Amino acid sequence: MSDLHAATENVLIDERVRGFPPGNAPLPLDAIGKQGWKPYDGRMALPLISLDRQAFSGNVELMMAYVKSHGAEIAPHAKTPMSTALADSLLAAGAWGTTVADIRQAAVLLKAGQRRLILANEIGGVAAARRLAALLGRYPDAELHVFVDSTALVDALHSAWQQRVDLPPLGLLVEFGAGRTGARSGGAAEAILDAILAAETPTLRLTGIAAYEGAAATADADETMRRIDALMAVTSDFLPKVRARIGDERQLLVTAGGSVFFDVVMARLSAAVAADPACRLVLRSGAIFFHDHGIYERGLAGLDARGGFRIGGETISAAAAFRPALRVWAEVLSRPEPRLAICGMGMRDVAMDQGLPRPLVLYRNGAYLADLGNADVFRLNDQHAFVALADGSDVAVGDVIECGISHPCTCLDRHAILYGLDPDHSVTAAYLTSFG
Repeated sequence: MSDLHAATENVLIDERVRGFPPGNAPLPLDAIGKQGWKPYDGRMALPLISLDRQAFSGNVELMMAYVKSHGAEIAPHAKTPMSTALADSLLAAGAWGTTVADIRQAAVLLKAGQRRLILANEIGGVAAARRLAALLGRYPDAELHVFVDSTALVDALHSAWQQRVDLPPLGLLVEFGAGRTGARSGGAAEAILDAILAAETPTLRLTGIAAYEGAAATADADETMRRIDALMAVTSDFLPKVRARIGDERQLLVTAGGSVFFDVVMARLSAAVAADPACRLVLRSGAIFFHDHGIYERGLAGLDARGGFRIGGETISAAAAFRPALRVWAEVLSRPEPRLAICGMGMRDVAMDQGLPRPLVLYRNGAYLADLGNADVFRLNDQHAFVALADGSDVAVGDVIECGISHPCTCLDRHAILYGLDPDHSVTAAYLTSFG
């Protein structure tokens, strides 16, 4: 058991956390899944967010099979749930490592006992390099690889690592980018490579090449594919140039792949990686394990249209195989107009940057009542969701609505606990999140 789990397994949870029943005596975290609560049974405080544990496990099994069948690895991005327990479960399922977005997230995972991390972002300058050194000085057995897209960051990291003798080796990944950070050309990347090789020491070394294709997306699907293809081309073309500089023996990573275009990454980079026996391709998809009723639902439909989801030589439908695992639950507070319901769920509770929540099921008096195919959330404010209803809809004050969400990353960060549900909707687990 990791030191963080040992420190948090018996933390007392009370009404300060969404979902915890008001008036209930505080409970240790590990006791929450033994109470028999259900989000619609009237006991739990709403709104809350839940994880369909069966759907999550199926998504994990599916994605791991996909990656292994292509001879690649995956380091799932932990920024989606920022749950050390769920990150550990992905490692147990076969993940090569874990990806984080910043130094604080790295600290959370290191404290939880994880040791192989990709920090998939630039961290800043001299001060940030010192902060990273201060963190890694506590974990001499850590294996961390960090993105770099400037000689300034190379210099900052070199200076910080030269000042100390207690640091583990740090791997530097030259990042190519389109739409966000990253070198924009092979020439820019070669200047960064020159700086890294000039600064190398036993504890500061080039360990590979990185990219993130999701930021290249635009509203135009054809333009998106052109931009992603160009990014993948410059990334794969750079690999033999790196190898020519460092020789054949050093192990290298090539890492890319979010949760929408990972099939394109696999198709465009696999050949270059396969031609280099000392190189491995590592995807970083994270939200795919949670899926959703919005941006990733649309993304997997696009993946199917590209014909890209293949496991063991067989093409299957990604849209049909992956299942949305997250729900937000809210009570109906008001029926002020015949075709309007107002629920106690707002921007403080659910994401809206990639689409509004989708009403799915209606519950009344602790039991299923009906599916809500004709309902639609059309607006959120701080604490309320405005739900458009069809004529004659049987929706009453006090009913509970189960909603799907769009974009797990910006929804989960509003919640301190993710409640794990079994198929009968009973809460059987509770996962702490660490969003700070």
